[in-house]
Amino acid sequence: MDYIDLIQKTIDYIDNHINEKITVDKLAEIAGFSTYHYYRIFHSFVGVPVMEYVTRRKLQYALSELSNNKKIFDIALDLGFETHAGFTKAFKKCFGYTPSFYRLHAPVGFPQKVDLKKIKINKIGGIIMQPKIVNKDSFKIVGYEFKTTLRNNAHSRDIPAFWDQCNIEGKEAHLYKTQNPPIHGEYGICVNTNMETDEFSYVLGIKVTSFDQATADMYTLEVPAATYAVFTTPSVNSDDGSFINSIKGTWKYILEEWFPNSGYEIDDSKLDFEFYDERCHPWEYEKISMDIYIPIKKI
Repeated sequence: MDYIDLIQKTIDYIDNHINEKITVDKLAEIAGFSTYHYYRIFHSFVGVPVMEYVTRRKLQYALSELSNNKKIFDIALDLGFETHAGFTKAFKKCFGYTPSFYRLHAPVGFPQKVDLKKIKINKIGGIIMQPKIVNKDSFKIVGYEFKTTLRNNAHSRDIPAFWDQCNIEGKEAHLYKTQNPPIHGEYGICVNTNMETDEFSYVLGIKVTSFDQATADMYTLEVPAATYAVFTTPSVNSDDGSFINSIKGTWKYILEEWFPNSGYEIDDSKLDFEFYDERCHPWEYEKISMDIYIPIKKI
């Protein structure tokens, strides 16, 4: 059996025993190596020390539990972390953001099986999405607020329905008519997140130069200056329903692939947002896309 197959065997064991205590000695025994030799071979194939991989893999399984509405403290205990704070610290060290941020943005999913042979192929010919790093001054938003919850992943259904409702009721058109924005484009921003109750507000708005024309039923927001990693979703056909999946896939890449290897962490004092401009108009473009802005700072 090739070395890659032997290491793969231990990787599969880690997944199958993710809630148990896993040791290097046990993994080395499964691979048929001495502990020292296994440690070096694993690092050579995977790129990280074996116990760092085990911790990261446990945290990746935590991602699926978070998106399935399980309490953070219960997840921490199940995976062998003694405290909520210890789990949150390890999570942010690994991924660059907190468990609560993942719950807010990640699509529901389960960790994909790690396949070393595919990883080797991807390292040779894979496509990696690299963001633009930009500094952006503070700006003002006027829009409409929608209150929703993370419970039972209600937000993943409610927010698209809110966009449809705004279009049907003419609210988006009303914003452009009354606010005279300097640029065309809609912003989707999550604010006022309460991780005790799992409730937050979603704001659909446009950029303005002042709040003077905002009416009582509108929501006003000052977005602070920040350094952003800006991700543009893959261009997809506008007529086959691929757009929503491309947005979800981009968020998944950001949270599970880019952040852990980027050297950045999220700047919790700022706001992330999605930006939709003419590029996502199916009546103008055959293939459509949009931008995701993530506030960042160096680790």
